Amino acid sequence: MGNSFQVQDRFADGAQYIGGRLRPGTSGRSHDVVNPATGKTVHTYELAGTADVDAAVAAARAAFPGWSGATPAERSEAMHRFAAVLAEQADDFAYAESLQCGKPVKLSTEFDVPGTVDNASFFAGAARHLEGKSAAEYSGDHTSYVRREAIGVIGSIAPWNYPLQMAAWKVLPAVAAGNTIVLKPAEITPLTSLMFAQAATEAGIPDGVINIVNGAGKDAGEHLVGHPDVVMTSFTGSTAVGKRVAEIATSTVKRLHLELGGKAPFVVFDDADLEAAVHGAVAGSLINTGQDCTAATRAYVQRPLYDAFVQGVAELMESVRVGDPFAPDTDLGPLISHAQRDRVAAFVERARAYATVVTGGEAPGGELADGAYYRPTLIAGAAQDSEIVQAEIFGPVLVVLPFDTDDEGIALANDTPYGLAASAWTRDLYRANRATREIKAGCVWINDHIPIISEMPHGGYKASGFGKDMSSYSFEEYTQVKHVMYDNTAVARKDWHRTIFGDR
Repeated sequence: MGNSFQVQDRFADGAQYIGGRLRPGTSGRSHDVVNPATGKTVHTYELAGTADVDAAVAAARAAFPGWSGATPAERSEAMHRFAAVLAEQADDFAYAESLQCGKPVKLSTEFDVPGTVDNASFFAGAARHLEGKSAAEYSGDHTSYVRREAIGVIGSIAPWNYPLQMAAWKVLPAVAAGNTIVLKPAEITPLTSLMFAQAATEAGIPDGVINIVNGAGKDAGEHLVGHPDVVMTSFTGSTAVGKRVAEIATSTVKRLHLELGGKAPFVVFDDADLEAAVHGAVAGSLINTGQDCTAATRAYVQRPLYDAFVQGVAELMESVRVGDPFAPDTDLGPLISHAQRDRVAAFVERARAYATVVTGGEAPGGELADGAYYRPTLIAGAAQDSEIVQAEIFGPVLVVLPFDTDDEGIALANDTPYGLAASAWTRDLYRANRATREIKAGCVWINDHIPIISEMPHGGYKASGFGKDMSSYSFEEYTQVKHVMYDNTAVARKDWHRTIFGDR
C-alpha cells in the first residue's frame, strides 16, 4: 500500500480539531507520533492544553441545540453521507492506522476500516429508531409515555490499540442520539481520529458536533472529564486509569461508561474440534499483536486434549509471519511501542521462574531489530494464581492450563477480576448452553473467539467495567429517559388530594 498522503502536510495546521477545523495545541509541549515498526517519527504536533479542551467543549455546547433539535431523519441522512465518505477514503484510513499503530495492513484493511464504515452505517439507521415505551393509561386516569432525549456534551477518552474503531464506538452512538462530543484519543495515535472528524465535516455534519483534542491524560484528559459543561464521560482503557476517571466523574456527578481491561478465557472441552480450537486460539490470542482487551489470553483445555492442543498451538504460532506491517503477507506486526514490548517481555521473563515458555518469548533481531516486535508466545505449566494467568499482559502471549471436570473448567474461567469476553469450545449443546449461562463475561462465543458485529453490544462484567458500546443498547448510555404523564380526567379536585388536604 502506497502513501496516498503526507502526514506532515495533512496535519500542518495542527492536531486539534475544534469547531470543524484543525488548530495547534496550546500546551507548549510537542509530541512525536512514532511508527513502532521502525522506531522513526512520522509526525510531531503540539499537545492540547486545558484551553484547547475548553474551546472544544464550548464548540460542542454551541452545536448542541441545532444538532439535538434536528429530526432523526436529518441526523440519519448526515450519518449515511458520513459512512460513504469513510468508505471512499478507506485506503487512506488503513494506511494511517497501520503507520501509527504498526498493525499489519491486512488487518487495517479487512477489519479496522470496514468495521468502522459498518458502524457508521448501522448508527445512521439507528438514529431513526430512538424509541420510548408506547403510550398507555397505566394509572387509569393518565396517559404516560417515555421520551428519549439527547443529554448534552459528551467527553470521551479512547485508547491506542484501535484508534479508528474506538473513535467510531465513542462518537457514533453519541451523535446518532443527538449529542455533541469532544473525544480525546491516546496522544500516541492521533491520526485516524482526526481524519474521522474531518470526514464527518466533509459529509455535512455541522461544525462542533465532533471535536478532537490530542493531549496528555493528566492534562487534557482529566480536564475533559471534570469539565462542568460535560455531562457524560465514556472511557475505554485500563482498569487502573478507569478508576481515576471514575473518581473525577463521580465528583462532578457525571454519567459514566467504562470499558476496561480483560483477561479472556478460552475453554476447550474434551469433545471440541481440536483443529478448530487450535486455529481459534492462535487467531484469538494474536489479533492486533495481542493488544486487544477481548483477546484470548487464558486457554483452559480438558486433560484428554491438553497435550495435543499445546503441540498444535505451538506449531501454528511458529508459522506466523512477523514483519513489516505494509508487506501484504505479514501476519503479526510490532507492539505499539518499545515500552510496551519491554513490558510484555518482562512478564514472560518473570514467568520463566515458575512456568515453561513453549515457543516464542523473545524479540526478533535482524531487520526487525529497530521495531517493537515480539514473537508469538505460548506458556504452559503456570499456576492459576500466578501473575501470567491473572494480569492483563496486552501482547502476543497465551498461557494454557489443563482442567479435569466441567465444573473446574468454568470455575477457572471465572477466576479473574475481569469479565469482558470469553469463549467455549464444544460440540455438546448442553455444555455450550451451560458455558454461556455461567461464564461471567459480557460476550461469550461458542466455537469462535473475537468476531464482533455492529448490531450486538460490547461491554463487560466486574473489573471490565459497565455500559455498552455498539448496538442499539449503547443508546442507554447516551440518552436521557423522560417520563411524560398527561391527566385525562379534567377534574380539578383529584381523589388523591384528600391524602394531603380535606376529606373524601
